[in-house]
Amino acid sequence: MKQKILLLLLAGFILSACNSNKKENNAQEEKEVWISTSFREPAGEGLKFIYSYDGYKWDSIPGVFLKPETGIQKVMRDPSIVQGPDGTFHLVWTCSWKHDPGFGYASSKDLINWSEQKYIPVMAFDTTTVNVWAPELFYDDASDEFIVVWASTIPYKFDKGIEEELNNHRLYYTKTKDFNDFTKAELLYDPGYSSIDAVIVKKGPSDYVLIFKDNTRPERNILAAFGETATGPYHDPAEKFTESFTEGPSVLKTDDEWLIYYDAYRNYTYEAVSTKDFTTYTGINDKISVPKGHKHGTIFKAKESILKGIIAEKSKL
Repeated sequence: MKQKILLLLLAGFILSACNSNKKENNAQEEKEVWISTSFREPAGEGLKFIYSYDGYKWDSIPGVFLKPETGIQKVMRDPSIVQGPDGTFHLVWTCSWKHDPGFGYASSKDLINWSEQKYIPVMAFDTTTVNVWAPELFYDDASDEFIVVWASTIPYKFDKGIEEELNNHRLYYTKTKDFNDFTKAELLYDPGYSSIDAVIVKKGPSDYVLIFKDNTRPERNILAAFGETATGPYHDPAEKFTESFTEGPSVLKTDDEWLIYYDAYRNYTYEAVSTKDFTTYTGINDKISVPKGHKHGTIFKAKESILKGIIAEKSKL
């Protein structure tokens, strides 16, 4: 009888140890890291990445992961990635400076092997459209849809202020569930002046922030507006929180703060601020390190195995 009891206890101990090891292994498999899309001037090379384990200290991954093949000028600027609920990474980018009413699109499961590139002519309905700049992806879990935000100039459509007609941008959006069918482009936000480089941030239910660039002279700096849904309406734009000649904001969430990275392009530096409420901001340039030459993209989370996979892929070259 004692032997049976001992055997049962031993079996229970072994089962418990196995379950514990299994949980530890799963926890390791599910570890996430920060990855940011990147490009290098003059933007003809293609998609690059940098990565971070803490959101502050970043390292480069050598090589190019996707060469641009779509659009009139076939460049890749402002690459933006979002991972969908099924694990697929969706990528959009600026494919031309001017005279092109669309953006580029591709998808991947591992950030190594990519689908055929598509051209998405979101502004083709208006032949006077000058450009489609900095498409930015946002997954709206409230509606299970992807939202793409970008800036376009349609001459003589809005008061131009001090900007010329061909540089008078406003912010637009489209929605899609599958990147095959897109809703007609609609105006996302008109603050009354030329605006570009918009990023949607979800703080909580019915609590959204739109980070964007005032692209007028002499401002050329970044601020936030607020809304109750991902597509607005946005209102109450706050004070600018960066110096002039800054653009390309990207946002990540740490334990209790939001970090907003941006290109200080006149200084050839990449900088950041932190905030808890999108009202008060603190400069954190002394806490961050970003590889030289990095140009703005989108920061997203991915499993560590994805990061190790793309590093290993480039180490073969």
